[in-house]
Amino acid sequence: MSRAARYGPYAGGDPLAPPVDLREALASIGDDVLAGSSPKRALREFLRRGNRDMRGLDKLAAQASRRKRELLKNTNLDGTLREVRELLDRAVLEERKELARALDDDARFAEMRIEELPPSTAQAVQELADYDWRSPQARQDYEKIRDLLGREMLDQRFAGMKQALEGATDEDRQRIDEMLSDLNDLLDKHARGEDTEEDFEQFMAEHGDFFPENPRNVEELLDSLAQRAAAAQRLRNSLSQEQRDELDALAQQAFGSPSLMNQLERLDGNLRAARPGEDWTGSERFRGDQGMGLGEGTGALQEIAELDQLAEQLSQQYAGASLDDIDLDALARHLGPQAVADARTLAELEKELQRQGFFDRGADGQWRLSPKAMRQLGQTALRDVMDRVSSRGGQRETRRAGATGEPTGASRPWEFGDTEPWDVVRTLTNATLRDPGVPVRMAVSDVEVVETEQRTQAAVALLVDTSFSMVMDGRWVPMKRTALALNHLVATKFRGDALQLIAFGRHARVVTAPELAGLDGVYEQGTNLHHAFLLAGRHLRRHPNAQPVVLVVTDGEPTAHLESDGFATFDYPPSARTLGMTVRELDHLARIGAQITIFRLGDDPGLARIVDRMARRVGGRVVAPDLDGLGAAVVSDYVRMRRR
Repeated sequence: MSRAARYGPYAGGDPLAPPVDLREALASIGDDVLAGSSPKRALREFLRRGNRDMRGLDKLAAQASRRKRELLKNTNLDGTLREVRELLDRAVLEERKELARALDDDARFAEMRIEELPPSTAQAVQELADYDWRSPQARQDYEKIRDLLGREMLDQRFAGMKQALEGATDEDRQRIDEMLSDLNDLLDKHARGEDTEEDFEQFMAEHGDFFPENPRNVEELLDSLAQRAAAAQRLRNSLSQEQRDELDALAQQAFGSPSLMNQLERLDGNLRAARPGEDWTGSERFRGDQGMGLGEGTGALQEIAELDQLAEQLSQQYAGASLDDIDLDALARHLGPQAVADARTLAELEKELQRQGFFDRGADGQWRLSPKAMRQLGQTALRDVMDRVSSRGGQRETRRAGATGEPTGASRPWEFGDTEPWDVVRTLTNATLRDPGVPVRMAVSDVEVVETEQRTQAAVALLVDTSFSMVMDGRWVPMKRTALALNHLVATKFRGDALQLIAFGRHARVVTAPELAGLDGVYEQGTNLHHAFLLAGRHLRRHPNAQPVVLVVTDGEPTAHLESDGFATFDYPPSARTLGMTVRELDHLARIGAQITIFRLGDDPGLARIVDRMARRVGGRVVAPDLDGLGAAVVSDYVRMRRR
């Protein structure tokens, strides 16, 4: 049996597009968190910005606003008045031609009547209502005015009526009258709460062809009609007073009688009462040269209203905002399928970040980066650092640091320059799986080596300056990324080492990597290196058999010290007492054999002079990296001293 298949356009964006890259999203969110944003706000900022392959909410909202500006700039609402004037002028011209060929006195009186027509289009049309046209073409053009006005009035309330009723017969107009009368009766009953499902079904059975949107009940019918009617009212509000007067007078000529306008006014009253929340008072200023009819103008104002709603949904600035609020159908209508694909990708990314556990909620109800997210940020920071290390100094990646150490139980593909032993089982397995069913033939790509790591233990204290100058001079995020990279390196490759992160400003304190990542920059005076050295010494003494390493990242001179009562004292310029107590703690670190490196940020000569003397005193080193090279400098120095 054959089965028929139908093909159509794919509505979900590019089916061959790669999956959402959570790593790029998390790296961007992580940078904002390191700079002081909350995780939830950082996520929102990423969704607003997007990335190089995906437009963010801001660009989608800007596209919606641009579409609205184009509508207002290029179009005008006087299209119906222009079209009526053209038909009237053509009818008058044809009638004059016909009268000029006639020789009777009645023709002369007719010429005088036409010459004295008022300048107002509406008054001229009304004046000619009982005129006995001699030219068949002129009579036909004049009748078109009444037909046009009727179709335009209906097109304002029911989209597509202008085209559907072109060349309408008297029977068609009678059907319209019946539909409007039945519709108003149904809405009157609904307002009184007396309507039933049978009433609605009967109405749709008789008049459903006027409603292609196929509403399922009276409420849906009201929604669609009220939106269109409110847009028609906004169109009227957007006209000048003169244009409104002209249209009101012309409307009485629609289909040759005022009955249509009476029915429509009754319908508008029902819709206003049922949907007072619609925008019945707004207006827009159209400035273009392209004239639109009443129906087209109403449709344009509906489109503008939807574009405004889309812009608000895409802004996500209101309380309780969610990407699920975005109307994808409206987005497709106005901005195209690619905009829908971008919006869906953003929503999927947000849900996937939460589903995979990159965010968790603390006991205080605040969103935080989860340990999984912190590991990912540390891995990214370390990868960036090692890329810079390799490009600058030719040093090998951290996974090679333990080449002469003990196996970790893992293996990895061989690379040029590797000296680790082969993992024979993995190598033969790769060769067999690559070309099964034939004698084993090994290729270079099959070779895997045993991964090892050093087991020599080190006690490491990373002291990072968190004074406000680090924030002001743009050193806040590089400092945090450096700490995350070192923390990830120790946690994954040198698990036997004991790393402690110490943040020092007016006071010093021990922090975890997540705490440091979320630390906000606050204004406080003081660079209390004395307190930081004190905490570092306590950490190193808890590991007497480990190799002691102290790494200091700072951009300021020691300007604070800790008194015996636990309070910090600030002095600028640095007082002799602050410098003396700082140097005393530095000497204590040197006595227990600590290898000390100070990473000096900035070009302050006072800082350079002090840290140089401190380093010479204890046989340490001073490194003055640029901000981009800070992480590489710290990690390289840690690995270098560890190998010593």
